[in-house]
Amino acid sequence: MKYAAIPIGALGSWIALVSLTMAQTQHVSEAITHAQAAVAQGQQGYPEALVRQAQEALKHAEMAKKEIKSPHLDEGMRFLRDAIDHGQQGQGEPATKSAETALMHFQELNQASAETAQGESHY
Repeated sequence: MKYAAIPIGALGSWIALVSLTMAQTQHVSEAITHAQAAVAQGQQGYPEALVRQAQEALKHAEMAKKEIKSPHLDEGMRFLRDAIDHGQQGQGEPATKSAETALMHFQELNQASAETAQGESHY
């Protein structure tokens, strides 16, 4: 009987880990989607639309921040705030560059999360 509890406990831990990783990935994926849209709007010369998309990306990044700690997430959020500030001032080029940098950080985070999930799912 003692031995049956170990695999069940390990299975429960694995399920919790996978569920948490999926939630993290969902928030980060949404942040990436909106950051991509912000970049596209900025490249097309629409700083107001860039601001709206960057604000949405920031909301999702803030939700992800409640679940994970990552320097990529922190930096992505910082650059989104810069993009919003520049965009609100009508500075399209710096806003776009900041959104691009935020996007890069979120993509790095998403890749790291996927690698972690793969590495830890081999129980």
